[in-house]
Amino acid sequence: MRKHPICADCDNTDLSRRQVVRGTVAGIAAASAGIWSLNVTSRAMAVEAATKAAPETLVGQLYKSLTEAQKTKIAFPFDHPLRSEVNNNWMIVKDSIGDILTREQIALVKEIFTDLHTDEYADRVLHQVEHDNDEVGGFDGCSIALFGQPGDMGADPFNGGKQSKFEFVFTGRHVTRRCDGNSVEGEAFGGPIFYGHAAQGFNEKADHPGNIYWYQAKQANELFQALDGKQRKIALLDTPIPRERASKTVALRNSTDGLPGIGVADMSADQKELVRKTMADLLAPFRKADAEQTMKMIEAAGFDKLHMAFYSHDDIGNDRVWDVWQIEGPSMLWYFRGAPHVHTWVHVRQPTKA
Repeated sequence: MRKHPICADCDNTDLSRRQVVRGTVAGIAAASAGIWSLNVTSRAMAVEAATKAAPETLVGQLYKSLTEAQKTKIAFPFDHPLRSEVNNNWMIVKDSIGDILTREQIALVKEIFTDLHTDEYADRVLHQVEHDNDEVGGFDGCSIALFGQPGDMGADPFNGGKQSKFEFVFTGRHVTRRCDGNSVEGEAFGGPIFYGHAAQGFNEKADHPGNIYWYQAKQANELFQALDGKQRKIALLDTPIPRERASKTVALRNSTDGLPGIGVADMSADQKELVRKTMADLLAPFRKADAEQTMKMIEAAGFDKLHMAFYSHDDIGNDRVWDVWQIEGPSMLWYFRGAPHVHTWVHVRQPTKA
């Protein structure tokens, strides 16, 4: 697995490419169905079909389009250990999608990626990936791997449909996303994910201008301001911030012992609502099915078992708007490290049975 270099500063213009991508993906769908007519009505129907397809179905289409030579580079058995890894800046395989996939296949990958996010955030997240991977070719410089053999059964697994056991993983600088159709039992998002942004250079200013994820820290700090003096002393830690150690960063405790910061159980009803508001903001970029599944797992493990910690170290600008914080429970960790720019590590799973 190779790492990406740190990208040079780029402009931060918010570009919308989704409809262009969908048009290309629709062409793939039409070709696979044998529809070669240039008739406008047929094209419109193909676009609509591609738009409605679940990402899991599109992964099946991508897999079927791969040549044997391509499969040797990016296809692995479902239980391969590489599937569960995560990092802040990595290539899950050595070859980028730009090196090994056709333009049509790359368009399909882009559609899978954007459809893992809500319409409100998809274009912003896509631009973040292209910006932060600029030195290696933007989106095309990222990498994918496919584990297992995804099917194309035209069914949404979140609504009772069945898919073959598989997982699609997309990686690059400041991005790890997964699409698994619930193949990975008990894991939200199919396993640990990562998101981040260096909007205007490696060392961001205190207000993180242009950073698409800084709004999440602002919401978390709103909760901190709602704590009373005694609660703040418990929640604010004067200790080194947690180290980033690839997959070990998101290791779960499976216990309430040693959880840092203030327990949600020790908060008032109004404060608990702010914790829920923070969780809603954290989940806002992700498609509804993944967000709902994640919250169900958190609730099942016990919302009152969560702890929230803020770190006084690495406070950019010494403005007491805490750049580093986390929400942690026995079976979840959402670690936001906003210094020198945003890194966010996420791992949520069903509670482990005693």
